[in-house]
Amino acid sequence: MFTGKGGVGKTTCSAATALHHTDSGPTLAISTDATPSLGHIFEISDVTKSSEVLPGLHINEIGEREIREMWDAKFGREVYEVFSAFVDIDYESFVEFMTSVLPGLGEEFMVDYIRELSLKGRYETIVWDTAPLGQTLSLLETPALLGNHLRMAPRIYSKLRLGRRSRQPVLDILKQWESLSAENMEFLRKNVNFTMVTIPEALAVEQLEGTFRELDKYGLAIKQIIINNVVKIEESLFLRTKAREQRQYLKHIHEKYSGMQIIEIPMFPQEVKGLERLRGVEKILFQGGI
Repeated sequence: MFTGKGGVGKTTCSAATALHHTDSGPTLAISTDATPSLGHIFEISDVTKSSEVLPGLHINEIGEREIREMWDAKFGREVYEVFSAFVDIDYESFVEFMTSVLPGLGEEFMVDYIRELSLKGRYETIVWDTAPLGQTLSLLETPALLGNHLRMAPRIYSKLRLGRRSRQPVLDILKQWESLSAENMEFLRKNVNFTMVTIPEALAVEQLEGTFRELDKYGLAIKQIIINNVVKIEESLFLRTKAREQRQYLKHIHEKYSGMQIIEIPMFPQEVKGLERLRGVEKILFQGGI
């Protein structure tokens, strides 16, 4: 799983990593970015569900429609019963709100989708290009928190004891949702390798520390940091100035996170897209060379 702030090169690193793992078995690169670019990087104009880039390498860009389908498949109507007890709202409006307005819900169901994909065993490796996980992790705790609040407010709970449609106890519905979230959190802890992608700039370094704190709070460990767009060749005043500015941030990252693998990717003079250029990034990530 690749995480980091927007615009730091997560998708490029995800694509190059997926390309590398294809040599070891069937691989899927999947993106949940609001403006996905996997297809652009692999130079595929029309990305359909699980498009095959190379033999054994598939890519998929998950949009709002697929997320809505996941919501329906995983307790969508049951969760609606819980919330409709508090708010008078029709199901379609509720789904639209939950999947497009509530931050992180799409990623929560993506965690479950990827967990199920891994259990099916079709792919040897799944590479997920995603946004920072803080909102998603908070949502994975939502059913447990809501259940605790209801248990502490028996007078409120007694008025919404049964779901309107299933007539199933609301707390039982919440337990199912809570169980799903707990499985997904355990999957993240035990089966997922996290890579943080950043750039040597002040804001990116500040956000890096915040993301580490957030993941640590949930018992999730990042094993690798990729620093993208590092100036390696100082052939002009602009590049020399840029390199000098970057040095303080590079030094900070290497010193603060010395216990994990840190890889620097140089600033390229051209856009990284297409298999040949991706192979160059792959070589840096896995062989330590340009």
